[in-house]
Amino acid sequence: MDIAESAALVVVDVQKGFEEAGFWGPRNNPGADDNIAELIDVWQSTGRPVVFVRHDSPKPQSPLRPGYEGNDLKDYVEERRGKGAGAELFVTKTVNSAFLGTPDLGAWLTAEGIRQVVVVGIQTNMCVETTARMGGNLGYDVVVPYDATYTFDLEGPFGWRRSADEVAQASAVSLHGGGFARVVTTEEVVGAAGL
Repeated sequence: MDIAESAALVVVDVQKGFEEAGFWGPRNNPGADDNIAELIDVWQSTGRPVVFVRHDSPKPQSPLRPGYEGNDLKDYVEERRGKGAGAELFVTKTVNSAFLGTPDLGAWLTAEGIRQVVVVGIQTNMCVETTARMGGNLGYDVVVPYDATYTFDLEGPFGWRRSADEVAQASAVSLHGGGFARVVTTEEVVGAAGL
C-alpha cells in the first residue's frame, strides 16, 4: 500500500458527545482514539494535510448539538489542531458526509492537488462510511483504517439489532468489497506513510 506525500487525513466527528454512553449504548474498537491520535501525529510530523470535521447536529436532543459541550472536539484532537507542518482545514457539517460541509471539502482537496484521503473517526457505519463512499464516488483513492474508527450497537427494521462489532464489520465489508475504499489497519497506514 502506498500513502502519498499529499494524502489528506480526514478526522471525522471525534467529538465529546460520543462519550455519552447512556445516549449511544455499547461501542466497539476501544483503542480507536489512540489510533486516531497516532495517525494525526504521523500526518502532522510528515507535513501531510489534515482535515478536522465536526458534526453540528440540528437535533435538539443530540449530544452533538451546537452550544452543548458534546459538540466540542475531544481534547486530544483539539490540542493537535494547528500543530502540523502541512495544510489544515476545519469543516463543519449537519449531515453524514464531510463532502457536504462548510467549507467545501472537495473544492479544497482539488485546490491542494490531493487525490488520496485516509478517513478516520466516528461512527464507522455513519459519517465515516458516508464520507468514504462519497470520496470513492468522486474518484478519490480512499483508505479507511478500520481500527481508527468506532461505532455503537444499532437497531434497524423488523426489530433487528446488531452489536457495534457487527455493524462496523458490515460497514467495512461494504466499503472494501464494494470498491469504495481500502479497509486496512492503522499499523499498515503508519508503515506506508514512511515511519
